[in-house]
Amino acid sequence: MSKGLDMRKAIAVRFGEELRFFRGWIEQPKAVGSIIPTSGVTARRMASVINTSSGLPVLEVGPGTGVITKAILAHGVKPDQLYAVEYSPDFVKHLREAYPGVHVIQGDAFNLDQTLTEALGDATPRVFDSVISGVPLLNFPVEARIAYLDSLLDRIPEGRPVIQLTYGPKSPIPPGQGNYTVEHFDFVLRNIPPTQLWVYRRGRH
Repeated sequence: MSKGLDMRKAIAVRFGEELRFFRGWIEQPKAVGSIIPTSGVTARRMASVINTSSGLPVLEVGPGTGVITKAILAHGVKPDQLYAVEYSPDFVKHLREAYPGVHVIQGDAFNLDQTLTEALGDATPRVFDSVISGVPLLNFPVEARIAYLDSLLDRIPEGRPVIQLTYGPKSPIPPGQGNYTVEHFDFVLRNIPPTQLWVYRRGRH
């Protein structure tokens, strides 16, 4: 009986996440990249790039309903070492309730300096270990994507990764357009739709 109850609860939670995500997509289609949340498989692969022994906090951008947030915490990142920037007020409210202790910040990922400073002031971390990005970059011009990546790479040590998911066949940030490298990380079939993961770095790794 308890196993059946647990399964029903898990299904209810998953359905609730998908319903919330779909509502967010209807209200803000440009800010939400898919009508279905990222799969747990994709989330775990993205979280795997984090070095939990670095002692540095982690920056998550575009967490949505928190599927990747959950994987980051399960990977070993302490809640107070995770900073999540989300545009949607509804998602922000849900994230703050679901993940107490995580620094959930409402704001524009394409203007991180202002977003972080307004929320955290002098407490804004100067350096993060890595960046996990679920922002739907294909909804924005290429120039904006490159500027976005530059702003993320400015916040992590040389050689550390920014990992980005996309539903297109190519890197959403083209190579050869700035001071960064582009590396295909994984293709996750167990996601709807199937997802490509890309890693961007500066310098050595």
